Amino acid sequence: MPAVSMTVNGKTVSGDVEPRTLLVQFLRENLRLTGTHVGCDTSQCGACVVHMNGVAVKSCTTLALQAEGAQVTTIEGLAPNGAPLHPMQEAFRENHALQCGYCTPGMIMTAVDIVRRKGNELDDHTIREELDGNICRCTGYHNIVKAVAAGAKAMAK
Repeated sequence: MPAVSMTVNGKTVSGDVEPRTLLVQFLRENLRLTGTHVGCDTSQCGACVVHMNGVAVKSCTTLALQAEGAQVTTIEGLAPNGAPLHPMQEAFRENHALQCGYCTPGMIMTAVDIVRRKGNELDDHTIREELDGNICRCTGYHNIVKAVAAGAKAMAK
């Protein structure tokens, strides 16, 4: 089996993987980082979004071997071990932008990437358009959109 090595949430990690191992499987099964969820296995729901080299990727369609040497950030890496919540995480909490929470890690990771690409002043239309690849079956998106806008502004500070 080939070996893969990457930096996940600031720590260098490595492991032997089958060539077909998905990044989400490596994160969840090898590293026990279970905040990244598998919802659809077809890259449509967004529950598996992580950042690879600073860019949002769907880890259910990214091979672990594609992350060789990469910097990977999961939801656990946004506010590591007792640190205050990331501004986007706090905005989701403050705006009641979750119910069951299954989609929330992917939504937050996508939202942070939206801010990186689009800036801190986001209108509702832009947020809704950019969240197109993330599905939530519980909230109806209204509070998620509010949270992303609030989180984007908070990230500017």
